[in-house]
Amino acid sequence: MKITRLAALAAASAFALLLLCAPLAPAVAQAARATVTGTVKDQSGAAVRDARVWLVNTQQAVMRSARSDSAGAFRFEGVQPGSYELRVARADFDSRRVPVRVAAGEAVDVPVTLEVNRFSERVTVTAETGQVMDRERVAQQVNVINESSIQQRATGVLAQVADEEVGVNLQRTSPTIGGIFVRGVTGNKVGVYVDGVRYTTSAQRGGINTFFNMNEPSSLRAVEILRGPNSAQYGSDSLGGTLHLISRTPGLGGATPEWHGELNTHFTSADLSYGGNTLLSYGSRRFGALFNLAGRRVNTLRAGGGVDRHSSVERFLGLPSSVLGTRLTDTAFTQYGGTVHLNYAPTVDQQFVFHYQRSQQDGGKRYDQTVGGDGNLISDLKNLMLDFMYGRYMKQGVGFFDNASATFSYNIQREERVNQGGRGNPFAAITHQPERTKVFGMSAYVDKQLTRHNTMLFGGDFYEERVRTRSTTVDPVANTSVFSRGRVPDGAHYTTSGVYAQDVLDAVPNHVRISGAVRYNWANYRSRSGNSPIVNGARLFPDDFLSARDVSGRLGVVVTPVESLNLFFNYSRGFRAPNITDLGTLGLVGNGFEVNATDAIALGGLVGTTADANARSSGRAVSLLRSENSNSYDGGFRFHTRRFDTDLTVFQNDIENAIGQSTLILPAGAAGRFLGDQRITTQLASGAVIVPLSTNPVLVRTNFGDARYRGLEYTLDARLTDTLLFGGNFTMIRAEDRANGLPPNIEGGVPPATGFL
Repeated sequence: MKITRLAALAAASAFALLLLCAPLAPAVAQAARATVTGTVKDQSGAAVRDARVWLVNTQQAVMRSARSDSAGAFRFEGVQPGSYELRVARADFDSRRVPVRVAAGEAVDVPVTLEVNRFSERVTVTAETGQVMDRERVAQQVNVINESSIQQRATGVLAQVADEEVGVNLQRTSPTIGGIFVRGVTGNKVGVYVDGVRYTTSAQRGGINTFFNMNEPSSLRAVEILRGPNSAQYGSDSLGGTLHLISRTPGLGGATPEWHGELNTHFTSADLSYGGNTLLSYGSRRFGALFNLAGRRVNTLRAGGGVDRHSSVERFLGLPSSVLGTRLTDTAFTQYGGTVHLNYAPTVDQQFVFHYQRSQQDGGKRYDQTVGGDGNLISDLKNLMLDFMYGRYMKQGVGFFDNASATFSYNIQREERVNQGGRGNPFAAITHQPERTKVFGMSAYVDKQLTRHNTMLFGGDFYEERVRTRSTTVDPVANTSVFSRGRVPDGAHYTTSGVYAQDVLDAVPNHVRISGAVRYNWANYRSRSGNSPIVNGARLFPDDFLSARDVSGRLGVVVTPVESLNLFFNYSRGFRAPNITDLGTLGLVGNGFEVNATDAIALGGLVGTTADANARSSGRAVSLLRSENSNSYDGGFRFHTRRFDTDLTVFQNDIENAIGQSTLILPAGAAGRFLGDQRITTQLASGAVIVPLSTNPVLVRTNFGDARYRGLEYTLDARLTDTLLFGGNFTMIRAEDRANGLPPNIEGGVPPATGFL
């Protein structure tokens, strides 16, 4: 813990230093400021007057605001050196985002063309910390999903934004739970961030993302998906990719205060869902506020042709699913919440930001574990709640550095799972497993533009997490309740931290761009038996501890031989420390009952060859988990003109020490012994064991095998006329265990080849 405390102290000291330095910006910084001008035109070259123009920094804070005049011209004076996004909008055109790089003392002229029916969004603020870039000039592939696409796709849950995107796939485990596959992996191998703040927690499961859909789609300006590892920037869990949710923010800088509002509604016939949101924003020269209230009701889904091939009555009893009706039982839920975002700029070169979002889901059930899957009698998701907030201070011109940012965050994710398996026995025990994960975080960075073509950045972060799981088991016959072990140990504590450096160099201006980063990561896990209740004279879990350290990095190059063509190559080393779910899970999961490695070792457990009833002993003893790593290589080309846009990528991602589920094999005579509070009722000839909560053999997580993912991604967009577009994409992924060539033992499986037109 010593090093993490030092990291926390360093982050807090950096924040205090920023506050102290705020009024001390040297006079030389004032003298070195620049001017940004430009002209807004339409596709025919005519000037566009009265267009709103905002100069936005990389963390989406509006630094300047203006309107184009009768000649389409706009002008910003006294701009601090750095990387910016120029955002231009007028009601009768698609909005436009343009990257702008400003050097000390220079005058930058930015021509802007507004279009109707643009191909897609091209500007990313996610691929490199502190940089706004055209994605054509970024070595790593990134999907940028704009506001209108989010609204069109995410009518049920946020994860639907993955529809029609290259390199990613929608994962919807149950009506409420969903996530996104990135290059074939999902769950805790894909990091999630909101406005640069870590949203992923150490309690996240391996194959699903319980809380991803708690983010309200109508509160987002964009969703950016980095395809491939980027642990150098985002730390642990970014083995397959990173999802970055970018919130809508109020505008600042207008001479006259302005109010804006909108009302949106939606309806979908397949599940009879409906909902909408009401958004109100206010902006003045120094202060901006945005408020959004949203809600939706998703009703029972009707399967294609009214036939449900997942139905347990068809799988287990051979009956047609229609005996239960044409709509899918346990697929309805209600979701509602709101967002508050405030910006205050005491001076033109600094801002304070406060963001808070609250969301709740009611009535959710695990359809995949009841009539739509395992046939459990009860599998409820209750009280799914999210409270997420952050406060941020941003300053330009802090001593030697051009820009500095410090953020504090607080994240609480709550859920309660209620399960009754019992193989159809209505008198079987009912487990109640409430969980609350509370996260306190700090992060900061500073950057410096060393020359017109070289920018250095240094940053770090620290997140401390605690999980509360006061679980009980109810006997429905005697109507009695006793303490039981939750899915993970009550009071489990986890910290993840890191420091990193990033360099971006235009080695040959406009022709060769090189970017790289390196990061030192550390993570610590601890659970104490003293937090466990005593049941039958024994504590439900022992003392446990793990510490992980690693170095991750990336290096990419983009070569532009001619203006419209970019060739790129990117290498990334990813890192994922075993989290609380890996280390402490004991309980019912999507494909059975899982035990943690510590309990399995105590019983002399061996690793099974597979994660099902056909498993045999591998002869390898269960051991404590080690960190996962990945080495990813991808390359290809991008070709872009006004009427034609295409790119091709090939990639390979090698995941080493992959953590996956395997069947637990125990020595003969294990029947009657306990795994947590569950008595082993059956032991198969192979040594696999079964407990009352599941008909499947007990599982354990192990580092068992290395996986290789290879794939191809292709997109094509063509403008046939000014108002008619043709587009399509194709993704193919092949994955194998490097030892035997079989599909890898990694939760979530591998998506099939997909294409869209």
